[in-house]
Amino acid sequence: MEKSDAPKFKPSHKEYIKGPDGRPTKRTRMKHYYVGQVSTEDLIDAINNGKPKHKNKFINELTRRGVKLVWKTEKEIATVQ
Repeated sequence: MEKSDAPKFKPSHKEYIKGPDGRPTKRTRMKHYYVGQVSTEDLIDAINNGKPKHKNKFINELTRRGVKLVWKTEKEIATVQ
């Protein structure tokens, strides 16, 4: 899969390159956030707390990684705690 076809975790942004003295220069680079680069914990948090629109692509990535998801209701979570 090419990078342009890969799903994003969050939007890309422009990042200024800092010089040797630590101050930003006029040079920039684009920082991209693809789903394949994100940790498993961040994906699980995004599934639980994120937009319903994006849940399917996060679940597909976890399935590709071989992670088994166990769905629990709020009632089951409350009885464990």
